[in-house]
Amino acid sequence: MYKLFFRLFFTRMDPERAHHLAFRWIRLAARVPVLRTFLAAVLAPRYEELRTEAFGLRMHGPFGLAAGFDKNAVAIDGMAMLGFDHVEIGTVTGEPQPGNPGKRLFRLVPDRALINRMGFNNDGSAAVAERLDAREPVFRTVVGVNIGKTKVVPEAEAAADYVKSAERLARHADYLVVNVSSPNTPGLRNLQATESLRPLLTAVREAADRTVTDRRVPLLVKIAPDLADEDVDAVADLAVELGLDGIIATNTTISRERLSSPAHLTGETGGLSGAPLKQRSLEVLRRLYARVGDRITLVGVGGIENAEDAWQRILAGATLVQGYSAFVYEGPFYARALHKGLAARLQASPYATLADAVGADTRKAVQ
Repeated sequence: MYKLFFRLFFTRMDPERAHHLAFRWIRLAARVPVLRTFLAAVLAPRYEELRTEAFGLRMHGPFGLAAGFDKNAVAIDGMAMLGFDHVEIGTVTGEPQPGNPGKRLFRLVPDRALINRMGFNNDGSAAVAERLDAREPVFRTVVGVNIGKTKVVPEAEAAADYVKSAERLARHADYLVVNVSSPNTPGLRNLQATESLRPLLTAVREAADRTVTDRRVPLLVKIAPDLADEDVDAVADLAVELGLDGIIATNTTISRERLSSPAHLTGETGGLSGAPLKQRSLEVLRRLYARVGDRITLVGVGGIENAEDAWQRILAGATLVQGYSAFVYEGPFYARALHKGLAARLQASPYATLADAVGADTRKAVQ
């Protein structure tokens, strides 16, 4: 039914407008106690065998919502109602900004992909921190906070901008993510170079530690799929050196290889997400796990459309997996179907738990 609705209705609507409309429906449903309880029972059934622990946090399962959907922390309970085991908000910047001018979001339906050049449009870290402080959770869910650089801040002053956000948001975060991999903020991906990344991550770690004294906020970094293999290795080594808690692999890509959508769409600038990203994201994940093993938690994201995609990421080394673009195409039963299929695959596997399956294929390949 959703796919018919998507084809007849959403595809005739501007993608960003459709996003806001669907987002509004989710938020409204989550505010009605009887309706949200019913929807959660239907869309978010729990599977005991999928229970997951990552960087000291317990979750109903491994599948979460990637950053970019709920930029301003306004629908955390709504997304939990739809079955996401963790919700990563953001990307949030030090200062509020409108993002890039429209039109800035494009559907590539034949490729089951999206291109966006949103440009970190968000309310800013002060407003998001205030919203999180006032939040009264309805559903128990892990909340990650993804932070990035304000566009007008020079690259040389980026660390201070990230620190500002970390100081405001760390106390509200179950985990904190440093995003240095979006292609839509000029100069941002330059921060992935280890000589820039080391002082940045060190500064954010120190800011989180002095802001939150009653616990250690897990710190992760999100990297691009377009990094060369040797740069992936360098980031992995740096993460181990600095004692990071995790790496998210991967963000959107600037590549336009093997697309079948019309040229007027594939030629749009911005980050490509969805099915075409699947293979490269999996390759980066395998490379990271081969390098870091179980010393760092890996999060697989990019082209995860179904349970098989999620299962392959887990076997490659991901403890957690995330989706976003496929949610647009699959609709509200996306998480339910993925959980059901993942539980079936675990039951049919030789592994007693998901934790036993993490990295199994990559370990075999390197032996």
